[in-house]
Amino acid sequence: MIAKGETLFKINDLKKSFGDVDVLKGISTEIKSGEVLVIIGPSGSGKSTFLRCLNLLEEPTDGEIFFEGNKINDKGCDVNLLRQKMGMVFQQFNLFPHMTVKKNIELAPLKLLKISQDEAEKSAQSLLERVGLPDKATSYPAQLSGGQKQRIAIARSLAMNPDVMLFDEPTSALDPEMVGEVLELMKELARSGMTMVVVTHEMGFAREVATRIAFIDEGRIMVDKPAKEFFENPDNPRLKEFLSKVL
Repeated sequence: MIAKGETLFKINDLKKSFGDVDVLKGISTEIKSGEVLVIIGPSGSGKSTFLRCLNLLEEPTDGEIFFEGNKINDKGCDVNLLRQKMGMVFQQFNLFPHMTVKKNIELAPLKLLKISQDEAEKSAQSLLERVGLPDKATSYPAQLSGGQKQRIAIARSLAMNPDVMLFDEPTSALDPEMVGEVLELMKELARSGMTMVVVTHEMGFAREVATRIAFIDEGRIMVDKPAKEFFENPDNPRLKEFLSKVL
């Protein structure tokens, strides 16, 4: 486990192309343990691609990604082992429809962490309490609302005791009245000290929870500042234009 304030991710000149299209054009940054980095920017700017490169769901075309000192885009690296330390929450919930909520949460720790059934059950129930759904253990995903499914997806990621949580627009597929319950849970996670990298359009969340905000446009980080300064002094013309449309 990396101590708070130490570098968790180090990214050097990250590039990603899909065919002839250059989506990421050389991103370099660091993410420290305990930070909540929120990534904003227009659609198609490369935000989600950047996030997905962090755990190699997308293979970078060029550049280096270090996680806890390990170069993860090295051929000799055991990526699956390192991925166990990274929780990932997507727009779609990706819960197994044929399993109960509790079984969805228990599955990965049982298979990957090799914990006992008893431990897995206790952990799952504790996580259900944490995400505010202790009464849904025996429900199936089809019986849940979108907001409840996303909270279960977060609980499932937390079951692996990750060192970082990656969120790819976790509220964009939700009805507006369900967005708040998911954001509230994410705020609680941030308050607990969880390292988080969040791609989102929720500016209120960014302003309230982020320790740092990066504005990505056309495959590059245009602005990267502490949250307060980011909103109060948007000196980049492209950022000013973007904020004028979304705030």
